[in-house]
Amino acid sequence: MKPERWVIKLGTGVLSTREGSLDLPQMENLTKQLIEIKKKNIDVIIVSSGAISCGMDILGYSKRPESIEELQTCSTLGQPYLMHYYKQLFSAHGFHVAQLLVTYFDLDSLSLRKNIQKLLENLLLKKTIIPIINENDCVSYEEIRFGDNDRLSSHIAVLAEAQRLIILSNVAGLMDCRNGENKMISYVEEIDSTIEKLAEGTRSERSVGGMITKIEAAKIAQASGILTQIADGREKNVLVRIYNGEPLGTIFETKKNNERTVRTNSVSLP
Repeated sequence: MKPERWVIKLGTGVLSTREGSLDLPQMENLTKQLIEIKKKNIDVIIVSSGAISCGMDILGYSKRPESIEELQTCSTLGQPYLMHYYKQLFSAHGFHVAQLLVTYFDLDSLSLRKNIQKLLENLLLKKTIIPIINENDCVSYEEIRFGDNDRLSSHIAVLAEAQRLIILSNVAGLMDCRNGENKMISYVEEIDSTIEKLAEGTRSERSVGGMITKIEAAKIAQASGILTQIADGREKNVLVRIYNGEPLGTIFETKKNNERTVRTNSVSLP
C-alpha cells in the first residue's frame, strides 16, 4: 500500500528565535516529530524557510534588507548553514537530508517539472531520506518579494500528489477579528471572498507573506483535493497531534475529502 504523503512547510517564525537567530532546540523538537511521523509510514517532504533569516544573522542584520541583491546575498549565505543544521539533527537519528532548490520557472516547465517529480519519487523510495525544498533565491525574484514559501509548498504538494499540506507558522490559524472578537476559524469548506478578507500580512522584519499567502496556498492545494492545515509550529507536539487527528489550527477541507475524522492510531513522544 502506497504511504500517505505530507508536505510540511516550516516558516521562518517557527525556526527562529525572537531575536532572529536559528532556534536550534525548536528545530530539534520538530525533527523528532518529523521522524516519528516518518516511522509511521508517512512520506515526508519539507519546504523550509529560514535561509534569509540565517544569512541576516550571519551578517548582523536586525532588519530585513529591501534590495533584491541583499536578500539574495542573505539567502545564498544562509542556505548552507540551514542545511548543515538539518543534516546534524536528522543524521543523529539515522536519517539523511536531500536539498532541492527550485523556482516557479522550474515548476512551470513541463519537462523540468517531470524531472523534479521523478527525483522526489526516487528519494522517497529510500526510506531514510528526507527531501528538504527551498526556493532557489539566487535566480528567482518573485518568491523573495511576494510569496515566502507558502505558495511554493502548495505547488510541491500538487506535484508530489500529497494528501496533506501542513503549514506551520507563528500564528495559531485563521482568525476572525470582526466585531472586536478574536475567534479561531477551525474549518473552511470553501475559500471565498469573506475568507480572503480575513487574511492579514505579517509585520515581521525577517519574513514575508503572512496569512494572505497561506490562504493562496490553501486554495491551490484545495483545487487538487489536498487537505491543508495551518497551525502554530510552537504548539507542543504539533505534528504528532495532527497525525493523531487533533484539529489544531485551521483546516481547509476539499471537495474530494471533507472528512473531520480523528485517527485511531497514534504516536507519542517521550
